[in-house]
Amino acid sequence: MSASSAARHSLANIVDSMNETELDQLPHGAIQLGTDGTVLKFNAYESKLANLKKESVIGKNFFKQVAPCTDVKEFYGKFREGVRAKNLHENFRYHFAFKQNPRDVTVTLFYSPTTGTVWVFVKPLDGK
Repeated sequence: MSASSAARHSLANIVDSMNETELDQLPHGAIQLGTDGTVLKFNAYESKLANLKKESVIGKNFFKQVAPCTDVKEFYGKFREGVRAKNLHENFRYHFAFKQNPRDVTVTLFYSPTTGTVWVFVKPLDGK
């Protein structure tokens, strides 16, 4: 196992083991998605950033129902490729075009081999 592969596996173990309270304390948005794009976890930071209640997004498809602006090659395409390969660690800038709170952010897509899910980490570029 390479050093970068070991580091990704370690990160997966840490984030996958976090409970809801611990996820809510993260200083950035954290969303766990099933391989079909269904939202499994949605932390408090992301709820505030997106102006969406956690309860209203859990169980919905992130790309079709929660943030349809992400249903593009630059985002959903990377997600699909990573799920297919079971290997994903991508960082990129993105513009969330939410009506009430549009934001430029840095997105990290991360496939967890431990749970077979994808984590989406979102951090605003303006630091808010």
